[in-house]
Amino acid sequence: MSKSPIDLRKLPPLKALKGFEAATRRQSVREAADELCLTHPAISHQIQLLESDLGVQLFSRDGRTVAPTPAGLLFYRHVRSALETLIEGAEAVRRSAELQPLRIQTYVTASIRWLARRLPEFSNRHPEINLLLTTCAVDWEFDELNADVGLVYSETPPDPHFHWVPLFDYKLVPVCSPKLLNGLSQARSVQALSQLPLVSIYTEARNWDTWFEAAGVNYSGQPAIVVDTLAVALEMALAGRGVALMNGPFAERELAEGSLVRAFPLEVACPGSWGLICRKDQLDSPRLKLFMEWLTDDALKATAAA
Repeated sequence: MSKSPIDLRKLPPLKALKGFEAATRRQSVREAADELCLTHPAISHQIQLLESDLGVQLFSRDGRTVAPTPAGLLFYRHVRSALETLIEGAEAVRRSAELQPLRIQTYVTASIRWLARRLPEFSNRHPEINLLLTTCAVDWEFDELNADVGLVYSETPPDPHFHWVPLFDYKLVPVCSPKLLNGLSQARSVQALSQLPLVSIYTEARNWDTWFEAAGVNYSGQPAIVVDTLAVALEMALAGRGVALMNGPFAERELAEGSLVRAFPLEVACPGSWGLICRKDQLDSPRLKLFMEWLTDDALKATAAA
């Protein structure tokens, strides 16, 4: 749509319009100041700015009361209409934004094995908030253009314009099926563990090396199987085909049920943590704040119960 440009030079001081509208409606500068949480001189200054810009007197003053002049009444009709139109437009945009789903970004494993199991509870509590969950298998960065909030891993604190809430540590824990573990000697040594088929994730190729180094063993072998996500590695572990190296609370149900067990008690903490991330300038969004507070509380409860 092509329209002629607006001559912005003809606009009056916009910051002064709220004070003028309130003073005209209440016929009192003091009451206008109280309504707008400003000082009496501040409202008087706004009116003086408008009168100077328009070249007319907008109020006649009688002590503490003010009455709009004919020019003031004429201007008030336009100011009131313009402010109401702006409010109507702003509310329309807000309603439109509320109808858009809250966009959540995370990775395949975090989605399948942790977050997706929890989202139905949030939807039951807050049916007015629509959710859109997207997953990414490779890119670890939060996509602020296409997501409102992310459940991601960050090795270092994010950039200052992000709000970051750590949820749980990045710990390496080897897990496997009880049947596979029973094939080890009773000592269940780290050396014996290294002889089992180890499943590695190609984006985290050094995790097994890191774990064995912490265990005091120089592991020089190669994992038997390399996959693209921890979700796949855990499925292989559940099937008794190998040992997966867990890096978060992504097998809590299986460990509680006993379909997976810890292959060795050693946990190796790595730098960084899993957490929630969003832009700081989005924190005023009630639905975003509600979601982040709910998921943070749920994560704390899950961690305490583990």
